[in-house]
Amino acid sequence: MAKARAIAKRRKAVSNIKKITHTMQLIATARYQKAYKSAVATQPYTKKITELVGDLSSAGEEITHPLLSANEGAGRTAHLVITSNRGLCGGYNASILRAAMAHEQRVVSGESPCDLYAVGIKGISYYAFLKREITHAFRDMSDMPTFPEIEPIAADFMARFTNGEYESIHVTYMRFHSISRQTPETIQLLPISQKDSQDDTPAGDADQPQATQSAQYDFSPEPEVLLAALLPATVKVRLFQCFTDATVSEQMARMVAMKAATDAARDMIKMLGRSYNRARQSQITMELLDIMGGAEAVN
Repeated sequence: MAKARAIAKRRKAVSNIKKITHTMQLIATARYQKAYKSAVATQPYTKKITELVGDLSSAGEEITHPLLSANEGAGRTAHLVITSNRGLCGGYNASILRAAMAHEQRVVSGESPCDLYAVGIKGISYYAFLKREITHAFRDMSDMPTFPEIEPIAADFMARFTNGEYESIHVTYMRFHSISRQTPETIQLLPISQKDSQDDTPAGDADQPQATQSAQYDFSPEPEVLLAALLPATVKVRLFQCFTDATVSEQMARMVAMKAATDAARDMIKMLGRSYNRARQSQITMELLDIMGGAEAVN
C-alpha cells in the first residue's frame, strides 16, 4: 500500500488539475454563449438569401452564371478543412479530420487532384505529420472569426473558380445542429446548385420543420442581374456560416470535455481520500504496535 504522504501529494495534484479544468469549463461556456449568439444572429439573413438564390436559379432554364456551372475541364478540386487552434476539446478535431480524409479518398479515387487549404493549428500540424502538401495554411485566424476575416477567403475561392482553376470547391467542418448534436460534414461551396440553396439550414435550426412552400416573387431587375449580385454574397455567407458553426461546435466540445475531466478528477479525489484514510490508519496501527512491542521489551 502506498504511503499516506505520497497519496496526499497525489490528491493535491489532482485537486489542482480539477480547479484548472473547472475554470476552462467556465471559460468554454462563456465563449459558447457568445459564439452561439453570433451564429443565431446570422440565421435569418443566411436562410433568406439562400432561398432567394434558389428561387432565382429556378426562374428559368436559360439563366447561367460562372458560379452555378462546374468547370469540367479544370481537372482539379479544392478542399478547405476547418479545425481548431487549441486542443482539449475531446474528439472534435479527430472527427473533422476523419471526414476530410474520407472526402479526399473519394476525390483521389476519381483521379482528380485536390489542393488542400487548412484552417487551424491542429489541422495544419496533422497534415504536416502526414507530410501532406498544403496549398495554403491559415495560421492567423482568430478563435472567433469575423465576417471581414472570411470575406477575402471566399473572394479568393470565387476568383480561382471563375478563372477555371478548380472544378469544384468543398469545405469540411463541424456542423452545429443543436446543443446535443454536432456532426462533421463536407459541403460543396462552389459551384452553387439549386439543391444546395434549398438544403442549407442555419445553425441550431436543423431540427425544426421547414416550410414546404416557397414565396412567389416578381423580379425587378431581371433574375440574371440579381444573381450577379446575390451569388457572391451567398458564397461569402455560406462560408461564414461554416466558420460560425465550427466555432460553436468547438466551444461546445471543449465545454463537454472539461466537464468530463472535472467530474473524473472529483471522483479520483474521493478515491484517493479513501486510500489516504486506509493508509493513514494502517500507519497509525503500525506505530501503536511498535510502541507496544517496545514496552513489552522493556518489561
